[in-house]
Amino acid sequence: MKLIIQDRSPVPANHRKKVKFLSVFIFIWFLIITARLVELQVLEHKKLKTEVIEQSQDLIKIMPTRGTIFDRNGRILARSLPAASVFFSPVKEESLDSQIENVYQLKKYLNLQDSEIKKIMTSIEKRKRFTWIKRKIPLEVGEKIKNLKLPGIYILEENKRFYPQASLAAHVLGGVNIDDYGLAGVEYYYNSLLRGEEGQQLIMKDARRREFFIETIKETRPGQDIYLSLDSIIQYIAERELGKAVEQFQPNWGTVIISAPSSGEILAMANYPDYDPNYFPPTEKAMVNRAIQHVYEPGSTVKIVTAAAASEAGGISWNSSYDCRQGYVVLGGTIVRDHVRMDILSFPQVFIQSSNVGVIKIAELIGEENLYQTFKAFKFGEKTGIDLPGEEAGIFHPLEKWRKSSLRVAIGYEIAATPLQILRAMNVFATGGYLIKPKVKLEQPRPLHQLIKFGQEPLSEASLVLSQPTAKKLVEQIFSKVVEEGTGQQAWIPGYLMAGKTGTAQKFDPELKAYSNSKHVASFVGFVPADQPIISMIVVIDEPKGSFHYGGQVAAPVFREIARKVLLYLNQPPQRVSEKIVAARSNRSETGVND
Repeated sequence: MKLIIQDRSPVPANHRKKVKFLSVFIFIWFLIITARLVELQVLEHKKLKTEVIEQSQDLIKIMPTRGTIFDRNGRILARSLPAASVFFSPVKEESLDSQIENVYQLKKYLNLQDSEIKKIMTSIEKRKRFTWIKRKIPLEVGEKIKNLKLPGIYILEENKRFYPQASLAAHVLGGVNIDDYGLAGVEYYYNSLLRGEEGQQLIMKDARRREFFIETIKETRPGQDIYLSLDSIIQYIAERELGKAVEQFQPNWGTVIISAPSSGEILAMANYPDYDPNYFPPTEKAMVNRAIQHVYEPGSTVKIVTAAAASEAGGISWNSSYDCRQGYVVLGGTIVRDHVRMDILSFPQVFIQSSNVGVIKIAELIGEENLYQTFKAFKFGEKTGIDLPGEEAGIFHPLEKWRKSSLRVAIGYEIAATPLQILRAMNVFATGGYLIKPKVKLEQPRPLHQLIKFGQEPLSEASLVLSQPTAKKLVEQIFSKVVEEGTGQQAWIPGYLMAGKTGTAQKFDPELKAYSNSKHVASFVGFVPADQPIISMIVVIDEPKGSFHYGGQVAAPVFREIARKVLLYLNQPPQRVSEKIVAARSNRSETGVND
């Protein structure tokens, strides 16, 4: 009997074959995919990750908003405003010619120079992922470029430093570079406060490297605002009057510094030549802040220190007289002359008429040691410590290196100082004997009328270098009379008590190896009112051209005009001046006696 077994499987045989075939195919496909994944994720992971990042991401540094700089009254001197920056990042599969053509289309919008285009082309040809085309352009120009929708051309919002008052106080403010780093002035000195902290943006792109969104991965921290001791109005007055003097005398350079003597706060610091920090950096000549970065032999303005040494350290009697009729004196083989031949002069008259002969005779009586110690007490040869970069210390030789002719330091030779050092020395007499550190930064806004007058608040960082009775006597008996009847008459303002000292220094000619008879530095330093000083000021004009070169002729009138306008601005009424002084002043010539 034959046994017949029937196939009772619900799946037909041909279907089972198909299932087996499909299973084998899926298994093989799975093996292929697995192998490929191993290749991509293990063997080539590093390489492919780099390619993906390069194709899809650009990490860009974001500059923070720089702090605003205000004057003492809250007027803006420097601020940061939004600006657009244009950069290039290549699009995948875009030809080099197309990329270059896209850049050329921007030439008329950005006013690109040939040298700039060449630099951009070099970067593109090197296949760099990121190339700046033009930074910190007006926002409206950036919007026009964005609307062009050029492949590879992108717009990034940044900030641009703006100085709304142009060249006003340029040397105090300084300037910044394209990345908003301070390079000069308070922009450099207080860069860490003003700058803030940088952020980062991630620009994500698709496979064709076309931008689709920007993500900020690190926020910026804006910089701090700061207030300066400058008063914009006073700064403008100083710059305008200095400009008039430059036009008249055509000097190499000039500077005016105005301070509040009791606090050391700088109210104005003007320089010629100047520059507009909106177009930083300037020329090398214009860059120098000569108020603190240029040293010169100051001449007779330092006789104020010699007078202090004679009165206090040297024990010279005010009743002494000095024979100056010869007109010159020989000192260590060097002839020292007066600007005009004089007579027998009393101690005060020697300084009022600025007799070099008389001062040298007094210096010989004082002695080198006393003279040296007084100048050291006034800190000549040391920086004032003002919060501005690049300050020079000046030159004041140690006593052991003095020669016989070194006594000429008493009349402002064989010593070199900055204009600020001379002003600080004059402020000693304005404050009753205190040497005060100058400064340009305030902790908070402080209008000038709020300045507490000397004696009503402790002086910060001040040292007593001269007794108050001596300082007061020198002001009343010498420095006030310099303006009333001496070499500084052209600084006189009717109705006000003033104190000051002229200076006219011959410049040393390195080619002749001698002092020039035609090149001078003219200066005047003083304060007003003499009995209760509100402002002090120094004016220095280098190599004035023309008929006049004396400090009393060149610098004193500049002092007068600035001081007169500042006093009006501060609503300071005239003081009562004795008829004797007015008569004495009116009887003298307009040119007066000049030093």
